[in-house]
Amino acid sequence: MHYRTRLSLSALLLCALAFASVPARSLPQPEVKPAAAPFEPTEELVYDGEFTRSLLRGINVAELRFTVTRAPAAAASAAAQDNKPSTPALRFTLEAFTKGILRKLFGLNFHQRIESTVEPASFSVLQTNKIDEQGKRQRISEAVFDRQAGKVVWTERDPNDPNRPPRVVTNQLSGAVQDIASAFYFLRTQPLALGQSFEMLVSDSGQIYRTPVRVTERKKMSTTLGQVWTLRVEPEIFGEGHLLRGKGKMSIWFTDDARRVPVKAQINNELGRLDIKLKSARKLSAPLAL
Repeated sequence: MHYRTRLSLSALLLCALAFASVPARSLPQPEVKPAAAPFEPTEELVYDGEFTRSLLRGINVAELRFTVTRAPAAAASAAAQDNKPSTPALRFTLEAFTKGILRKLFGLNFHQRIESTVEPASFSVLQTNKIDEQGKRQRISEAVFDRQAGKVVWTERDPNDPNRPPRVVTNQLSGAVQDIASAFYFLRTQPLALGQSFEMLVSDSGQIYRTPVRVTERKKMSTTLGQVWTLRVEPEIFGEGHLLRGKGKMSIWFTDDARRVPVKAQINNELGRLDIKLKSARKLSAPLAL
């Protein structure tokens, strides 16, 4: 499987990680505002990823795990720089790893962990820490979002080669920006409604991308939470100037209630289809209105 395809597993509900550059200075500040958080800093969501291509059907290839916690005070203060948050910063953790046939038959061993520290009032990311392991290849990166200086600085290191100079990317920063993990939660704070459309800024590897989002369908769906009404949300992540080069489409189904729990996601491209389904949910902030 191609490197960028494996990366897309960790994108889960909002992106994979190979990019076409969009200059940050050309991006307007989004008008969308975060609402009250529909989740508690104890929530954990676990997903299975199944890949389908041609005659291959429903092959379990990955597990993805999302957790919400409060960031340690020292880490949050160091990331905030200009304004120390009046309430503790949130930390969103996304972890993805290969499993099943990919590991047994093809020897593919992929693990990625993203930790996103977010200022809760503006819901803007302060810092992103990432561990990327693909077989023997390892990369550790950090992005610091300095809103006072108006810039994001991304640094990547190879822990297997400490003498190798780090890669550094700096870009201009304006307004509230999300990363791969926080964008997933930011969507949950939005008052989603059928026919709605908006944009958000998503950053990865020091680049910043304008990401249009549309709400295209409302339907009832059988899930691990039972029969629930859902809203289909389509973030535009494929194509020139977006998070992923090439042709493709992503859809995410959120419960149409106050919790906005993502129960399913689907990524389609020329390589096949990746279905990501909620397997378990722990410590939701309140009972779902089923």
